[in-house]
Amino acid sequence: MLAMPADTPPDVFLLLTVAATALILLGFVVLVVKRYKRCPSNRVLVIYGKVTQGQPSRCLHGGGAFVWPLIQDYSFLSLDPMQIEIPLRGALSAENIRVNVPSVFTVAIGTSAAVMQTAAIRLLGLDSRQVMKQAEDIILGQLRQVIASMTIEDINRNRDKFLDNVQKSLLPELEKIGLVLINVNITDITDESGYIEAMGRKAASEAIQSAEIDVAQQQKRGSIGVAEAKREQDVMVANAEKVREIGTKEAEREKLVRLAELAKETGIGKNRAELEQQSAVKDQERQMRVQVAEAEAQAVTGENQARAKAVDAEATLKVKQAEAYQLAETRRREAEAKVREMQYLAEARAAEAMATKIESEQRAELEAAAKAQKAKLIVDAEAAAEQVRLRALAEAGATFARLEAQARGEYEILAKKAEGLQRLVLGCGGAQQAFQLLLLEHLPQMAETAAKAIANVKFDKVVVWDGGPGANGKNATAGFLQGLAGSLPPLLQMVRDIGGVEMPGCFGKLAEAPGAAAPAETPPAAPGKPGQPKG
Repeated sequence: MLAMPADTPPDVFLLLTVAATALILLGFVVLVVKRYKRCPSNRVLVIYGKVTQGQPSRCLHGGGAFVWPLIQDYSFLSLDPMQIEIPLRGALSAENIRVNVPSVFTVAIGTSAAVMQTAAIRLLGLDSRQVMKQAEDIILGQLRQVIASMTIEDINRNRDKFLDNVQKSLLPELEKIGLVLINVNITDITDESGYIEAMGRKAASEAIQSAEIDVAQQQKRGSIGVAEAKREQDVMVANAEKVREIGTKEAEREKLVRLAELAKETGIGKNRAELEQQSAVKDQERQMRVQVAEAEAQAVTGENQARAKAVDAEATLKVKQAEAYQLAETRRREAEAKVREMQYLAEARAAEAMATKIESEQRAELEAAAKAQKAKLIVDAEAAAEQVRLRALAEAGATFARLEAQARGEYEILAKKAEGLQRLVLGCGGAQQAFQLLLLEHLPQMAETAAKAIANVKFDKVVVWDGGPGANGKNATAGFLQGLAGSLPPLLQMVRDIGGVEMPGCFGKLAEAPGAAAPAETPPAAPGKPGQPKG
């Protein structure tokens, strides 16, 4: 704290104290504002460093928290969904048939406390590609495991069960690295043997056959309904015409009866008038009687005419009823014939459809069996090829090991032999002395081998052709023996020059050439080098 002069006024001292306090409070507020971190809804705030005892970090989804400086730090984990394409091909199903199941999985970091804590441990600091790579490896393995536990028919038909098995298998494995499964979308399911395609063709054929049968049945019902409707229409029309004609005849009959009754009432009234008018003139009575007679005659005539018309109408009605009955019966029989024809056609089509269905089912079963046999043969061939390859690799490895061991043994023998020869050369004082020693060591064996070679030659007899004395006065036999004896000294010289071995004098010696100078004496061998050949 700065020292103030003694003569500082109290007001200035108080002002400085207030300013210093305000600065300290302002710095504290700024520190709090900067170190208070808010977590958005699409992220997880991970505070690490000195946190709750027993926890490596503290995870928050939403809200905020104060991050202490120096002892704590923070980072964010994104909750955005990640789509992972899994182009799975050649996965073995429960029937050992290879299946292609390309799919898309949507995963994201979980928001539960345990999953967020696991994600903070496993995924903090990794980018989205690294996270997707880890999830892809897990999904690929679990998807192959689920496919291996199900048949192709279950995978293709019961998609819900397949997706449920995939989710149950993936959820615990993804939670081990802090992820959760949001969605699974199976793009397509195919197989290399064509088994699924055969099942699809079979289902399509069954659906088409069922639809054709339904159409035939509906057509049959429609034809029957049309025939029944026409028959009912004809019957109702005939009944209506009958009722109309009957009503007409009854109306005409009532009209005639009413007219007769009116005429009768008129006559009765006239009779009453005549009785009441007894005092009327005889002419009027006669005229009235004439008029009554004429009226009665007209009434009888009208009644007879009405009866004749009624009989005619009744006859016409019966004729029309017979014609309507004949027409209705004809139409009924035609409708029944058409119904029978449609029934026969429907039964023929149903029989044809059933035969086609049975044939397609047999063909599909044969194709499925052939494809399954083909897949089995392919798997067996691959297994046999793999066994042959493994057997060949094992034989090659054994041959290589045997030849390598043989080469190592020969190498050790040659190395030991070279080491022995090296020691022999060093012990003898030089390579020439060592060669002479080895030659002397193997000389008996060489002589024994040469003797065995000559001894094995069988001479039944020896014939010498001598042609007489030659140019130098000697015969051919003598020349041969002399040449043979003369070849020994050069051979002895060669043995002496190469091996340094002096042969006994009984084998002969070389003749000196005329005029040749006497050989110079060989100086004595240097001390310390015994066995040095003499000149």
